[in-house]
Amino acid sequence: MTQWTSDQLNKIGGAEEVQIASVRPDGTLRKPVTVWVVRHGDDLYARSVRGRGGHWFRGSQERRQGRIRAGGAQQDITFVDADHEVDIEVDAAYRAKYRRYAGSILNSVLTPEARSATVKLVPR
Repeated sequence: MTQWTSDQLNKIGGAEEVQIASVRPDGTLRKPVTVWVVRHGDDLYARSVRGRGGHWFRGSQERRQGRIRAGGAQQDITFVDADHEVDIEVDAAYRAKYRRYAGSILNSVLTPEARSATVKLVPR
């Protein structure tokens, strides 16, 4: 598998919000959606606030391919179901990065439903 460059990790992982578009079954990109992404080590993760039933998450599961844009960087990606052994670390990354959104906004990505829809974003 391809790995993120340090420049991509800094730009995408450091961006407040990112744009993610999944690939439709016919190979075209869906309309991009804005999501929060966090960095844990040399990996990037995203969660669906609406859990596995969230629109963008369902789209990401069809072909498991898409594109991410943020901080002047763009990369084709593969959506990989996250190993739930990293849930605590990903929670901590969300809390650290988005702490100014305390309360219900931040907590929306820390629910069991959101955790169940955690994807690792892998460059391709």
